[in-house]
Amino acid sequence: MRPLQPVSASARIGYGLAFFALFVALWSVATFGGYVQRLFLADPLTMVGEGYSLMVRYGFSFDILMTIWRVVGGFILAVLVALPIGIMMGAYKPVEAFLEPFVSFARYLPASAFIPLLILWAGIGETQKLLVIFIGSVFQLILMIAVSVGSIRRDLVDAAYTLGATDSSVVRRVMLPNAAPEIAEIFRLVLGWAWTYVIVAELIGSSSGIGHMITDSQALLNTGQIIFGIIVIGLIGLVSDFLFKAVNQRLFPWARA
Repeated sequence: MRPLQPVSASARIGYGLAFFALFVALWSVATFGGYVQRLFLADPLTMVGEGYSLMVRYGFSFDILMTIWRVVGGFILAVLVALPIGIMMGAYKPVEAFLEPFVSFARYLPASAFIPLLILWAGIGETQKLLVIFIGSVFQLILMIAVSVGSIRRDLVDAAYTLGATDSSVVRRVMLPNAAPEIAEIFRLVLGWAWTYVIVAELIGSSSGIGHMITDSQALLNTGQIIFGIIVIGLIGLVSDFLFKAVNQRLFPWARA
């Protein structure tokens, strides 16, 4: 093992599976061995049984789909707003000077702090949950996209002008292709943050979703269901992460290491 030395795809999969196996083994020792009371942490078999019960008897698949819809919907809204603003900020310094102070201020505001206001403005329906995800994602996206677009090498821009490019063509044909792979990676990272916001949104005033199930399970002290809900979120995130990577590699082959 040497710094930055790559590993094969099969070795990477093996290492990843080995960590999960070690994690489950430690979890089993802690619960089956009596080191942790099952009231506070369900064992793996109990968790699997509770998860099966949720899927078969209580229609948990509907809650999963509702949560996915909220994450995707709120995140797409954030992307539609953040992408043009971020590009403008990164490409044009007056726009950056005008907007960056507010965006930098707003991105530190926790999305959960807006929930009482959003309930007053939009009620407890789907709009409120989408807005929580939107607020939690949009300002992070704007600033990260602006940094990505604005970090292009100056000599590339100068070369484009020397060859007769206009301002708009420099942005479209030089800056955006250069920043596109990193912007796609930004989408992948911020989508992971969006999952934390949807669970917060579903903890309050919700009748469906994974967060709603977790709240109900907490009231019943059913740690098996709580852990199952957390694992489902992690698995969905893992699948979406791999999908993002695969799509990014296909769309931007020039960015491969």
